[in-house]
Amino acid sequence: MSKKRQQDKAEDIFESARASAGQSVQPVKLGLDDGFCFSCHPGVSCWNTCCHGADVTLTPHDILCLTRRLEITAEEFLSQHTAPAVWDRAGLPVAKLRMGGKDGEGPCPFLTDEGCSVYDVRPATCRYYPLGLAAIKHGDSDAKEDFHFMVKEDHCKGHDEDKRQTVAAFLEEQGIKDGDRINRGWIDILMKMASWRSLGGPGGKDISKQTKQMFFMVSTNIGAFRRFVFESKFLDTYEIDPEAAEILKTDDEALLLLGFDWLKSVIFNEPTIRMNEQVLQKAVAKVRTDLGAA
Repeated sequence: MSKKRQQDKAEDIFESARASAGQSVQPVKLGLDDGFCFSCHPGVSCWNTCCHGADVTLTPHDILCLTRRLEITAEEFLSQHTAPAVWDRAGLPVAKLRMGGKDGEGPCPFLTDEGCSVYDVRPATCRYYPLGLAAIKHGDSDAKEDFHFMVKEDHCKGHDEDKRQTVAAFLEEQGIKDGDRINRGWIDILMKMASWRSLGGPGGKDISKQTKQMFFMVSTNIGAFRRFVFESKFLDTYEIDPEAAEILKTDDEALLLLGFDWLKSVIFNEPTIRMNEQVLQKAVAKVRTDLGAA
């Protein structure tokens, strides 16, 4: 095994809310009990500065919450408020919040004179700031260790405030937990794909364009994924309990979790979702035929 493959691999998940964050990251791993000083409020001189030219990758949970708050469909939200992008480290498509101005350096579409108009459902990147979230993958193990780090930009005066808190207290105050729980499967896929791309992956091959499109659909458009589940042969192909299927008709969060499990099965061949036994037998028989086996 090569030294490169043995090395631990760290990847940022949530960085700064601004594209220039890489130059402002403090290279210190922060645990949940570590403390720091920070407070953001209308009295801070830089109020709303970070809401201009922000680089905000929207998580699946972000899009769910924002579409509900705005009372529009995912298709409308994607068209009106996002720009397509690629999370380079994983080579997977994501949606970014579209800033104002011709150069994208203008205000967030939800910014008002009073502040954020969707503050209670603001994106995870905004909630985390000024913390970043990263994970480290140890060698060839699939186990990942999450940790935090500080993003300290010159324009941000919130760091000069006296409010001292632990990382855990800050995350609790910002309402991070529910979003992280829903987004975990999505983050796992991004992280594993990033590892594949840097270490070669099975066969050193990239996933297909169609699979990337399915990843984007599950991540950004729960309505489209629901139509796919209930209007295709999905329920005939996979073992989904009838009671669970009824729940999936209306529960967006449960459907997202199913979607991430399905993607892990499709992309990484993980045993996260079981195929119907008859379908599986036919697939195995086809593979054997293709290989010329008896």
